[in-house]
Amino acid sequence: MVAVELSMLLRMTEIEAEVTADLIRDLLRDQHPDLAELPLREVKGGWGNQMWRLGDELALRIQRMDTDPDLQLKERRWLPLLAPRLPLPIPVPVRSGAPSERFPKIWTVMTWVPGLPLDHGSIIRGEHAADTLAAFLRALHVPAPADAPADRDGRGAHPEDSTDGFNHFFDSVDADAIGSDAAAVRAVWDDAVAASAWEGPPVWVHGDLHPANVVVADGTLAGVVDFGDLFAGDPALDLSAAWLLLPAGAAARFFAAYGAADEATVRRARGLAALKSLFLMLMGQNGDRGLPGGKPAWGPAGRAALDRVLRDRVTRSHA
Repeated sequence: MVAVELSMLLRMTEIEAEVTADLIRDLLRDQHPDLAELPLREVKGGWGNQMWRLGDELALRIQRMDTDPDLQLKERRWLPLLAPRLPLPIPVPVRSGAPSERFPKIWTVMTWVPGLPLDHGSIIRGEHAADTLAAFLRALHVPAPADAPADRDGRGAHPEDSTDGFNHFFDSVDADAIGSDAAAVRAVWDDAVAASAWEGPPVWVHGDLHPANVVVADGTLAGVVDFGDLFAGDPALDLSAAWLLLPAGAAARFFAAYGAADEATVRRARGLAALKSLFLMLMGQNGDRGLPGGKPAWGPAGRAALDRVLRDRVTRSHA
């Protein structure tokens, strides 16, 4: 997570390849002509990849800032295997697009997951969402096969390995945005670093659960998207979603429903939630300044998540 996000921050001023509806039509006519005349509309948002709705049931995911094809190749291989046993909808690849003279990167046609991204929506059914997220992560967090993808930058190891990233985000966020909570934020991180490492087998981990990568409907979680960071490792990274996604007071309900997180795992998860909150705040800060890659809606979401981290001291032990 951290090394990838840092590198993306450094690339935010790079010129992106222009992706237009005409280009999408041409790519489909060349490689999947039976889909070329379906209604097409851009989905606002996206960063590493851009999304285009394709009819009512499909979407085309095309590389924008991402230069590594392995992320989409990973989704193509593993999501069709994971989807049938997960209790929430996830995007499933159905067609593959290859690099060509028209466009030098890969693209994938996937099933569309209906709902509104949480960074533009809200959860009002907190207990239902906590139970739903717990059920989803219980189903996902099973031992991964030996050939499952490894994490790219130490995310599956231990928070200690992300200390440079934490310090970067902490120092880059406006001091006024953190305010008098600075010492408490560092204390949460230090506690996560001091927690013992994951001793179980590597399990499937989404790797990037934050408000833009889940969708909501009817006031609760309705789907999970963007599995480009999928890997086998420590479930604590995903368990940070208890604070990143759920409303205040719902973390205890989540961990009770999840039922398999010991105290050390919760401590690691809480620290990683603080790190991710700072990242969201930094992206919102960039958006407020009009910088490329900024996400204005992420700032308030990150600050709200950080408040939940600091005020919800959930710990539990699992025998």
